[in-house]
Amino acid sequence: MLNFAKGRYRARIADTPQDIEAAQRLRTLAFRGPGAAMVDHDDFDETCTHVLVEEARSGALVCCFRLLHLGSGAEIGRSYSAQFYELSALADFDGPMVEMGRFCIHPDHRDPDILRVAWGAMTAYVDREKVEMLFGCSSFHGIEAKDYYDAFALLRDRHIAPKRWLPRVKAPAVFRFASRLRRKPDLKRAQAKMPPLLRTYLLMGGWVSDHAVIDRDLGTLHVFTGLEIRAVPPARARLLRAVAG
Repeated sequence: MLNFAKGRYRARIADTPQDIEAAQRLRTLAFRGPGAAMVDHDDFDETCTHVLVEEARSGALVCCFRLLHLGSGAEIGRSYSAQFYELSALADFDGPMVEMGRFCIHPDHRDPDILRVAWGAMTAYVDREKVEMLFGCSSFHGIEAKDYYDAFALLRDRHIAPKRWLPRVKAPAVFRFASRLRRKPDLKRAQAKMPPLLRTYLLMGGWVSDHAVIDRDLGTLHVFTGLEIRAVPPARARLLRAVAG
């Protein structure tokens, strides 16, 4: 059972229907905005493990995400990401995999310790389950690619997936930034526009697809993101395990 606290926050696995409903409400706020008519939920909620990060004193939910465990790449077609990306290259991955999905932080909470505790929880889960690859969709708010040209140019130059794992196009609406962008990235602007979750993936040696999917349902652009656990730099791994206890 994953259950630990660091500083002002604690992370735990949802264990009641009310916990999952709270996560869905936070996802609705984060992805669809206040006053959204439809609560964010789908069939994957039934099969995933949901992780909650809460303020220890008040119990307020400040962050959540869900995890889908796969025995190996042979099961990649069961993932949420497989709806949007052609992932047959990953079918040959022979170790346990986990898809991290619907990651969000409450828009009124900006404390960087929230992300640290979330990654600490993820690290504890990865170690416990002997996971060898972590993957998911990393989202940029909005569907206007031009708002993120510098970030996409940086991804193109430094972080495209190895050819052996590279996802192919499947979604009907995509932005092929690796082949279409010709600009040199402004590094400061690129980092400022990069979602915090994606920044953390990249710091640990993660990689992305060569295109972004335009998801009009959630109002986001997202890139497939993968991280081979053995590729995490040792110093970064030690920091994450220190948080995870």
